[in-house]
Amino acid sequence: MRVRISSSLTRIHTISSLSSTPSRPSKHTSIPNSTLPQTPKPPHEPQYSSTINAEPLHRYTTSGYHPITLGSHLHQGRYKILHKLGWGGYSTVWAARDEQEGKYVAIKICVSENYSNRGHREMNILKSLDDAQHIVRMLDHFDVEGPNGIHPCLVLEMLGPSVSDLVEGRFADGRLPGFPYSQSGLHYTSYDNVPEDEFINLLGKPDIGYVRCNDGGRLGTGIPEYIVRPANIHSQSRPLSETIKIVDFGESFQGDGAPKTLHTPLVVRAPEVIFKDHLDYRVDLWSLGCMLFELFVGQPPFDNFLITPKILVEQMQEMAGEALPDRWVPLWESIRGENVTEAGGPGLQEWLEEMYFDSERKEDLTRDDIVELGRIIRKLLRFEPGARASVEEDLDEPCFRN
Repeated sequence: MRVRISSSLTRIHTISSLSSTPSRPSKHTSIPNSTLPQTPKPPHEPQYSSTINAEPLHRYTTSGYHPITLGSHLHQGRYKILHKLGWGGYSTVWAARDEQEGKYVAIKICVSENYSNRGHREMNILKSLDDAQHIVRMLDHFDVEGPNGIHPCLVLEMLGPSVSDLVEGRFADGRLPGFPYSQSGLHYTSYDNVPEDEFINLLGKPDIGYVRCNDGGRLGTGIPEYIVRPANIHSQSRPLSETIKIVDFGESFQGDGAPKTLHTPLVVRAPEVIFKDHLDYRVDLWSLGCMLFELFVGQPPFDNFLITPKILVEQMQEMAGEALPDRWVPLWESIRGENVTEAGGPGLQEWLEEMYFDSERKEDLTRDDIVELGRIIRKLLRFEPGARASVEEDLDEPCFRN
């Protein structure tokens, strides 16, 4: 089983907080409405409900999710649905058996919105990266037509737990135990020779919650009979390889096809996205800095509870310790409004040390290690995209070379 890295699916879709450590001490108290693009919001009074807390039921509508039942087959009977792996704002992901090839796969079923330009864009990205060693392989693709529209489907290789799940499952403190961290001794084991019932047991028996109409009426067209809680891929279930793969390219783009905005989770969203500036590959350098902080500390560098663009930018300024670029100032004044918050939160290094040496969790790193980690993260969390350390510079750091 290979380990997977992801930044935008739940279980597969977001870098979730790895522990319940406290949020940043801050003077940020206002919660203005976000002006950024969001996934569609539910109606004030939900029409449907279920005992399972998973994907939002209001998204099972025209242009939304495709309803799935366990045991059903897709693509002319080739793929048998066995379990749910995750969901995001624009897709659900399912474990399935490829009856033709006799192997287990993951199927990402995208929403039908505008015939899902996002799904086709991701498909083209994966085709262009087909030979890359640390990229999830796309094995097949097809469309499925249902009551909510036509949905692009991506058939992906079946991987193991996400890095966040691995850290949470193996380390009680919810963070990596050392710096650098080695996974030597873990090896690859394929699922493909495992009988179907044993495979389902490895994922855990599906936990389903029937959907009901809150006014007592019948379920509408396109609403599933039940929804499924995502499987918990325990890292102890199967031996792991040393291979780490990046998954979920729903927000990816080619260099000459940058979108006007991105829908990455707000706490790892680069500031140029918030300020509607030109986007390029360097948005990932910012996200890398956030990910390194979370892996070693156990929580993201910025608050992820009731976070808004205003509060996030104020925390970014405290963390970066530098002024916003002049071209962002007019939009920042509009976002901030008249409610000017006096800076009062800790800077990056102070916050990093406070969170790591919290006297509650095991401390494998020394203060010198944390200073070195802070130096690396600081070079990535720069407002000006051109000022961020390049991937080549990051890989040249002694801790990564070793």
